[in-house]
Amino acid sequence: MTRILLVGHGRMGRLVEQLAPDYDCHVGAIVTGATGARGIADAQGDFDVAIDFTAPDAVRGNLPVLAARGINVVIGTTGWHTCESEMRAIAAEHGIGVLAASNFSIGLHIFSGAVANAAGRFAAQDDVGAWIHEAHHSGKKDAPSGTALTLQQIMRKAGYTRDISVSSTRAGAIPGTHTVGFDGPSETVTLTHTVRDRAVFARGALEVTCWLVGKKGWFTMNEFLGHT
Repeated sequence: MTRILLVGHGRMGRLVEQLAPDYDCHVGAIVTGATGARGIADAQGDFDVAIDFTAPDAVRGNLPVLAARGINVVIGTTGWHTCESEMRAIAAEHGIGVLAASNFSIGLHIFSGAVANAAGRFAAQDDVGAWIHEAHHSGKKDAPSGTALTLQQIMRKAGYTRDISVSSTRAGAIPGTHTVGFDGPSETVTLTHTVRDRAVFARGALEVTCWLVGKKGWFTMNEFLGHT
C-alpha cells in the first residue's frame, strides 16, 4: 500500500482522499494550505509520496521541507514554474523523485500528441494561423492555464514559430476545456479536449503517485506514459 501525505485539502485534495483506496493508497496525514510547510514538517508518520494540490506560491516552501524528509512529490499545482530550476536543484540534492504536471488527464496527454502532429504539419503552411482557448471554473486563479501554456510549448517544439493567440474564460463550474485551432484562407481545423468530471485529475494523480514510489529524479507525464 502506498502511503500518502496529502498537501492541500481543497476540491482536488478531497477527491484524492476519496479515491485513494481505489488505488491501494492510504492518506496517512493531511496538511492544509493554512499550515503549509510547518504542517509538512510536523506531520507524523512515514510517507512514500506527497501529493501537492495547493497554490503556486506554496510550492516554493513545501518542496524543500518534503525533500528534507526524503518524501517523493507529485505536484499538481500550476503557476509556480519561475522557481522550477531552484526546485529541481533541491530535489536532486536530497535524492527524491518529483513528477510535476499541469494536467493529470491521460486523455489530455494523448490529445497533446495530436496537437504536436498538427502543429508540425501546419508550420509549413505560411497562411495558416493558430490559437489556443481554454475555459475553467470561476475559482481557478491562473490564466491562461498551465495546460494551455504547455500546449503552446508543444506547438513551438513541433516547429510552429508564428504567433499563437492564447485566451481564457473563467465562468461557473467548468471543469476544463482546451481547444487548439488552425485557420487558413478557406478552412479551419480545431482539436478539443473536454473534461466532464474533475475526478479525472485526481485519478491521474493517484496513478502517478503509485508509479513514483521509490524513484529518484525529476519526471514529466511523458516518462510516466512511457513516451521518453
